[in-house]
Amino acid sequence: MNWQVVTPLIIFLVLIFIIGFWASKQMNSSNSFLQEYFLGGRELGGFILAMTMMATYGSASSFIGGPGVAYTQGLGWVLLAMSQVVTGYFVLMVLGKKFAIMARRYQAVTLIDFLKERYKSKWVVWLSAFSIIIFLFSAMAAQWVGGARLIESLTGLSYISALFIFAISVMVYVVIGGFRAVALTDAVQGAIMFIGTLILLIAVIIAGGGIPKIISDLAAENPNLITPYGFDGGLTPLYVSSFWILVGVGVVGLPQVTVRAMSYKNSKAMHRAIIIGTIVVGFIMLGMHLIGVFARPILPGIEVGDTVMPLIALKVLPPWLAGVVLAAPMAAIMSTVDSLLLLVSSAVVKDVYINYIRPNASEGTIKKMSFSVTTVLGILVFLMAISPPDLLIWLNLFSFGGLEAAFIWPVVLGLYWQKGNKFGAITSMLIGTGSYIIIHLYCPNPFGMHTVTLPIVLSFIAFIAVSLITGKKDTNQVSLLS
Repeated sequence: MNWQVVTPLIIFLVLIFIIGFWASKQMNSSNSFLQEYFLGGRELGGFILAMTMMATYGSASSFIGGPGVAYTQGLGWVLLAMSQVVTGYFVLMVLGKKFAIMARRYQAVTLIDFLKERYKSKWVVWLSAFSIIIFLFSAMAAQWVGGARLIESLTGLSYISALFIFAISVMVYVVIGGFRAVALTDAVQGAIMFIGTLILLIAVIIAGGGIPKIISDLAAENPNLITPYGFDGGLTPLYVSSFWILVGVGVVGLPQVTVRAMSYKNSKAMHRAIIIGTIVVGFIMLGMHLIGVFARPILPGIEVGDTVMPLIALKVLPPWLAGVVLAAPMAAIMSTVDSLLLLVSSAVVKDVYINYIRPNASEGTIKKMSFSVTTVLGILVFLMAISPPDLLIWLNLFSFGGLEAAFIWPVVLGLYWQKGNKFGAITSMLIGTGSYIIIHLYCPNPFGMHTVTLPIVLSFIAFIAVSLITGKKDTNQVSLLS
């Protein structure tokens, strides 16, 4: 085991534990356990809000998978990845103050709380909870596999041992500290991602002999590597443009991102988060994907894309500094996993148990239930990640797109269109998710567009049409938004 590499990672994990225990003390002094555990008491400032949104959105795919694909595709993939710059700006501007105001009016702790009060339909709640539990549980398990693989490659430990270390690290601060612990650790992890990206990018450019030499080396190997179209010309303008729907427009529908838009304390915090988040996401996405492309002349012949980041860090940096930098992908994975774990837990406890099983449960019962469910979910994910089935990987690939197709219009049109009703929301969710799965299975990337594009269009049409047709019959239509 290379202790110079491992020691910075151990220090990072210890810091995460300390934050978790501090957050647990804050939670014990709070008047409302649910508000504190699942939303951090709605007290997030601008910097922490920006960092927790960025860290939640930037997962293993951004820090390990993304650079790996960029290594293969070339600068065209960097251009495609930069469509993510507007993610935080778009989410906070579209949902904005209105979503936070409505969430407070409804006393909503989760996205499903908002949908429940807006549409007054248990079927909307059940469909939403089912989508979150199934899709995000699978996505979370695949992230845990990525975290374990990273620890395994850095330490030389067995896969099971690495998975156990990763699982314990995440579960301790999530179970004990709740949302505040997740948000604060996301802030630390976001800072590590930023610094790690900067250090590694500079080191890779120096190791490659400067940007002009790296570009000439890439052009000599394959001229397509320095074009917007990818190494084989497969990145067409239509595909790259439609990809922005998945990582830009559609992100408004991701529950793990949307819930952050109801957790900030005031308008000033939101405005500051928009500025900070756009700058940080832009730099990290540009830096990480450039590192993947620039690594190609330095380490040619890498066959497994997911190993590009660890290998290039160990190649161009001293061991201790490589350990610091490689805490960035570890932070990315952990920050995504902790958010998904808390989100699935809230879907079980708040949206199903409290809403429909025991509405009058005491604070103590809710507290025990929240801790227990989060722990059980963590154990189940650990067991699934020991030997993940092929279906798990498949679910992970389309889970985010499926959630976007399901939630984007019930959320956005629920805020801004009074005529939207429960029938439109239910149909939109069914059509969006169903068409996404069918297209993903039988006709991926129709007409050269990303798979998610058509389902989002179909779910929009379904929401509008069904809401208008059933508008007069819907006695539960909500007019609070007027």
